[in-house]
Amino acid sequence: MPDLFSFGILMVVRLVSGDYSNMIGGGPPPLDSIPWWVYINYDISHSFVSAFLCITIVQRYNKDIAFAMWAWPFHILLDFPFHSKAYFPTKLLWPITDFSFDGIPWSRPEIWFPNLAGIIILFIYRKYNKQKKG
Repeated sequence: MPDLFSFGILMVVRLVSGDYSNMIGGGPPPLDSIPWWVYINYDISHSFVSAFLCITIVQRYNKDIAFAMWAWPFHILLDFPFHSKAYFPTKLLWPITDFSFDGIPWSRPEIWFPNLAGIIILFIYRKYNKQKKG
């Protein structure tokens, strides 16, 4: 959800407007090509303050949905070590503070390949377990 709120909306806007620049290959787009509102959406959606506030509000009305929403702060927890201050730093407690951690970017091979391998292993494991049960 956090990435869809910022980059997902940007992708839809660019697809609808016919702007396909910086969408395929070539690495991350230059920061100056990204609209200002994406930065605000990113800060909102990658803040524990926003996540806990939203979960608390939803909890009052639907506990099952609120429980599923705990994936949001979990995403932030897994994401913040892998963003450098140079490219979309994760401001964990925004708007209280702009503090961010200078992490190792996802784009680095020593991060990207183990992450991809972990996802592939998880899918294989789930498929194997599903076949074993069924």
